[in-house]
Amino acid sequence: MSATPHHHNGLPSPAYLITGEDAGLVSQELSALIEELTRLSALDGVIVEEYAGANQEEPLPIGAVLDACRTPPFLADYRLIVVRDGAQLDAAQTKEVLAYLKEPLTTTVLIFVVSGRSATPALRKAFAGVGGVIAAEAGANARSRDEWFHAHLQGAPVRLDGTALVRLKAHLGEDVARLEGILGALGAAYGPGSMIRLEELEPFLGTEGSVAPWDLTDAIDAGDTARALNVLSRMISAGERHPLQIIATLHRHFGAMLRLDGEETVTEAEAAGLVGMSAYPAGKALRQARRLGHVGVAKAIELLADADLDLRGRIAWPPELVMEILVARLSRLTALRPAGGANRPLVRGR
Repeated sequence: MSATPHHHNGLPSPAYLITGEDAGLVSQELSALIEELTRLSALDGVIVEEYAGANQEEPLPIGAVLDACRTPPFLADYRLIVVRDGAQLDAAQTKEVLAYLKEPLTTTVLIFVVSGRSATPALRKAFAGVGGVIAAEAGANARSRDEWFHAHLQGAPVRLDGTALVRLKAHLGEDVARLEGILGALGAAYGPGSMIRLEELEPFLGTEGSVAPWDLTDAIDAGDTARALNVLSRMISAGERHPLQIIATLHRHFGAMLRLDGEETVTEAEAAGLVGMSAYPAGKALRQARRLGHVGVAKAIELLADADLDLRGRIAWPPELVMEILVARLSRLTALRPAGGANRPLVRGR
């Protein structure tokens, strides 16, 4: 889990909030939480009730949910109330939930799921005050995603050797919701606790998952054309990202370099303020801007503008081809630049 639920003296808290954009990860966190709660000694007798809106015309019956929350369990220790589509709440319904959380019933455990968008700050604060907030996400950057991956491997039914682990992480990319299914299948095939090697892992991988946008920009900045094109393909196919979405990511990336072009004395922290980014990506943009130099950055902006027009119908090429040519040319800029970013002219051509 991304955030560990709080328990008091071995007893469950009155309420938990699970939130996240990926419905698969949210579902996994919900299952893990229910399993953890039912293992607590006080939950030998438990009534589980689930609530959800049927559709947009029949929204979540929040009144019935809160009535159930306020009703003591019959012939059981606890009543476990699961609300699967808390994102449906309007402002008035949210106030009702907040009012309940001020005085929750100690024999009720409310699990509130907000999937597909972020929960409001008021809900987060209220749930954190009486129980726990679980962020069902793999992290917003490479480091936090790596930490999430290793944390979820600790309780896995099998172990992976170093080569298999590297392969699995690279294969899944952003599609980390598939991790649990693959590990479960490996456990069923080879037995709990088995050490899985690469040749045993491969048949269970399936299609490659999507990758994060920074994988593309990192490959381009490194001048690794082959890797950049592979990442682009996975973003379009497995990630189902439209080329215009990808070009917007590239615009932001090189736009930051353009803003930092000529800023030879600024620090990474100062660069973050100039481009409106956190220090880490701003530092990468600053270093790459200095590496490319003014001519290289200007050329990148020109290539992006041309590709944007091509995607919008200036030429009759398939969008995927336009993006492949763009990514190859952008990564080529790094290969053409010396490490010091000298401003030697670049050959122009489409």
